[in-house]
Amino acid sequence: MGKYLKSALANVDREAWQRFFLAVAGLGLAFMAALFSSVARERGNVLATAVFATSALLLAGIVALLTVPFLARRAAAERMKDAFDYELTREGMAYLGLSLVIGVAALNTANNLLFIVLAAMLAAILVSGVASAMVLRGLELDVNVPRNAFAARPVQLRISLANPRLWMPAFSVKVFSPVDQKATRPGWEWSKTEFVFPKNRHWLRLPDYTLRKKSPPPWQARILTRPVYFPFIPPRATATADMELAFPRRGLYTQDGFSLATRFPFSFLIKSRKVRLDRELLVYPALLEQDDFLEVLPMITGEFVSFVRGRGTELYRIREHTPQDSARFVDWKATAKTGELKVREFTREDERRLRLVFDNPEPGQVSLPAYERAVSLAASLACHFSNENVDLSYAGSCYDGGLHLADFLRYLATVQPDRRDVTFLDALPVSQDYNVILTARKPGSLPSALWHSSYVIYM
Repeated sequence: MGKYLKSALANVDREAWQRFFLAVAGLGLAFMAALFSSVARERGNVLATAVFATSALLLAGIVALLTVPFLARRAAAERMKDAFDYELTREGMAYLGLSLVIGVAALNTANNLLFIVLAAMLAAILVSGVASAMVLRGLELDVNVPRNAFAARPVQLRISLANPRLWMPAFSVKVFSPVDQKATRPGWEWSKTEFVFPKNRHWLRLPDYTLRKKSPPPWQARILTRPVYFPFIPPRATATADMELAFPRRGLYTQDGFSLATRFPFSFLIKSRKVRLDRELLVYPALLEQDDFLEVLPMITGEFVSFVRGRGTELYRIREHTPQDSARFVDWKATAKTGELKVREFTREDERRLRLVFDNPEPGQVSLPAYERAVSLAASLACHFSNENVDLSYAGSCYDGGLHLADFLRYLATVQPDRRDVTFLDALPVSQDYNVILTARKPGSLPSALWHSSYVIYM
């Protein structure tokens, strides 16, 4: 019996029950204030009547704004919670304040005209809620996202909003990424803590609340960073909007839903509906301009060409003849011009193989800006040499991708400092490829087998 009781108590929504009892207490106080207001009115005490009537309305309004929506979302309508969210606007707050003033005046004066005005104002709120719900229902959203992009470079997104209804158009619809408004709004917040007395003995421990300044919200890798506004969508029509976005960081951007919102027709409330739509975008590292790695590229190219010189068809240089050279490589034009025997030297096209190696450092070994620059430099070199007449291959710590450029860029898009493969460079197989190594190791700590055929870039 005790086990079932504990299980039942564990499943109780304590916050909902606290709100419920607070609502009952608030409505009870409001009812008592209304009774006292009627008594004071019958005795002719105008001041007491106004005070009690205002108190009753304020208590009822506080319960209506703070408790009823919460309980409705928790207890009555999980479907409603998933369907619509509400946010009161400044115009709506001013309108409710004016309605409260007119309601107090109507109660104090018993003027039927004021009651009619108050009823019309409350009916306008009801009509606004029904109209905005009708605008959002039935709309179909589609977001066309490319598979990949480069950081800091613009990419095109297409947002399509279809209205399949037969007769009703849609007005003033905004598409945006759903965020936690409470978390992103700056200011102060109440946080749960514990009251301990005395601090050294901990004899008394009670739950408590502390007012603290909100911490900045964590960065979220969302795809749609700006809202898109559709002023009008006719029936049985589709409206499209093209957006140009640039993502500041590399990585995997995922989004499992979008929101549709409207202020139509009176802007009292912002009513929004979440749309389940999974989208994914892989952002490659930012490519450096050639001016940013111009000091590295000529040295890599020069050493690589020197490494692969041989007997191919692409001319490497014209030099003086040596006894070991064959007569068929003599350049007779250069010999006639200089008066000395000259021979041609060619590159070995069949051995123009280059391997780009990214030695991923341990966490804390290099600073974050230096690490990100090294990742961008690796991506830039890979893209540069992929357009050259080079047989390019890739290697990296924990890299198990293929030999294609897209595989290596996907690896660089999500790589982070890791200590799982600290012996990667020592176990790197020796090959006939020329290696371009990006590493955070100290000079002189590289394996000796790689020195004769490598160009090292230190992070």
